[in-house]
Amino acid sequence: MYSRMSFQGNEVVNGIEFIKDQLYFAILQHKVKNTAERHGFCVDDELSYENFYADFGPLNLAMLYRFSCKLSKKLKSFTLAKKKIIFYSCGDKKKQVNAAYLIGSYAVMHLQKTPEEAFSLLASRNATFLPFRDASFGTCMYNLNILDCLRAVHKALRLGWLDFSLFDVEEYEHYERAENGDFNWIIPGKFLAFSGPHPKSKIENGYPLHAPEAYFPYFRKHNVTSVIRLNKKMYDAKRFTDMGFEHHDLFFVDGSTPTDAIVSKFLHICENAKGAIAVHCKAGLGRTGTLIGCYLMKHFRLTAAEAIAWIRICRPGSVIGPQQNYVEEKQNGMWAEGDLFREKLSEQENGSNKMATVTGILSGVDDISINDCNKNRPSRNSDTKLYDNEDEGSAITQGDKLRALKSRRQARASTGSLSLEENKTHTRSASRSLRIILQSSAAQAAQSQKELRKRSRMSLGGANTGVSSHSHPRLARSLGNLNVLASELDHQAHAHAEHVSTTLITVQQWDCSCLGPPNHHIINNNINNNNSSCGCSSSNNHVHQRHHGPQEPPGPAPLPASPLCGAAVGLQPPSIHSQS
Repeated sequence: MYSRMSFQGNEVVNGIEFIKDQLYFAILQHKVKNTAERHGFCVDDELSYENFYADFGPLNLAMLYRFSCKLSKKLKSFTLAKKKIIFYSCGDKKKQVNAAYLIGSYAVMHLQKTPEEAFSLLASRNATFLPFRDASFGTCMYNLNILDCLRAVHKALRLGWLDFSLFDVEEYEHYERAENGDFNWIIPGKFLAFSGPHPKSKIENGYPLHAPEAYFPYFRKHNVTSVIRLNKKMYDAKRFTDMGFEHHDLFFVDGSTPTDAIVSKFLHICENAKGAIAVHCKAGLGRTGTLIGCYLMKHFRLTAAEAIAWIRICRPGSVIGPQQNYVEEKQNGMWAEGDLFREKLSEQENGSNKMATVTGILSGVDDISINDCNKNRPSRNSDTKLYDNEDEGSAITQGDKLRALKSRRQARASTGSLSLEENKTHTRSASRSLRIILQSSAAQAAQSQKELRKRSRMSLGGANTGVSSHSHPRLARSLGNLNVLASELDHQAHAHAEHVSTTLITVQQWDCSCLGPPNHHIINNNINNNNSSCGCSSSNNHVHQRHHGPQEPPGPAPLPASPLCGAAVGLQPPSIHSQS
């Protein structure tokens, strides 16, 4: 499908007009040649979706942010003020639908278009776009279209989950990476989805694994008070509970759907949590997204498609296979339970006993079963057979495969080649002073590295270095080169005494990365150490979105997220780049 866009003098023919005489969108066979009257740009190669299997979108929050900054800058540019700006795609159908999703979302966020108005414009030239699909390796069982994504973006804006003026793209991109924690906020200050912790920090089958202690500092600084585990027990829950976190186990098989009892328990826990909830299964995608989706439908009346779309925009690959149909089947039941929840809450607030707790309110709801989706689903039995044989024993499950695929993706410095200058649309004056301090600290650290390298060359000369930091660039970026260099020097000192395998070196470097800079108190993540510290030391970034108190129906409101704080131990914060 290509638009036969043409130019008659200064007029654009058959382009989709989003701003009269200024902004157009088109699907073309060839690139637009810039002239004195028009300026074309394309992001097909700059913003690329990182697929698991046959999935291809929608593009994540960081990419949507970068596109928004790029387009906003062009629209405000003095040199382009008299030119017609044409955003176009000349890629395959997968590139085309992602381009349409970007411009449609921009229209919803910045041009005051409703989702329906934006989609109507996109379809005005008889354009047809591929529906998005899930990250499974089987047949597509559920289609997610552009309109679903636009509606999800619109509701996220209205509820306060999406605010690009406070969005930190570097923080988002840093922590979504496997070596840096592999987590994303779904509702800022309320739900954090993450990959499951392991007994100790190491690299296994190419995937970086983190011990529970690696998450403590970040969780504390962001008011995460509860952890919900949906997969089999890989670590001792006491490692969380002994440090003051609530921990709950709600196991169901990888790739399958939960029972109504599990859904009810999950909702009850989340409705009574004092702070944010960190939810994980094995990869933090399928089971995690499914249950969070139920909460979004119950308490914010999102449709199933909107819930799935928003969760995937925040954390690509979420909600997989039969879980998509399950969320759709639960929609009406969750809406009814949510209406009842809010009705009882309103009665309680207006009645004589205004001090009753949510726990008391739920006592009358717990015995109610609305639209029990697990009693009659014979049509889906064949669909779930593909996943039901994965009992999470010693066999490799769907979660293992997804985590391995994510870790094997080629490392990238950012989501494309968009320049840093194009992402400076928003400033963060409240945190600027800390940035200056951090930049100074980073410069001192870099100087120390140079001196250390000189000393190592003088003392070790031509000794065999074993493995350099360049062998594992992702780990080097995650650590800050100080830890990697210290590990290198240790290998150099023992190079003539014993042979160290590449695998052992990799594990040694990774363990070091999880423990923080060497000048701080270090926790051994390989044992249950109850003396961890969460002292703040290094970052001023904000969580990727901040909740501003949505105007949703009465219910448990998401808590505000705390400023990002890199601690003395645990996962390393994103590096700070200078901004003017």
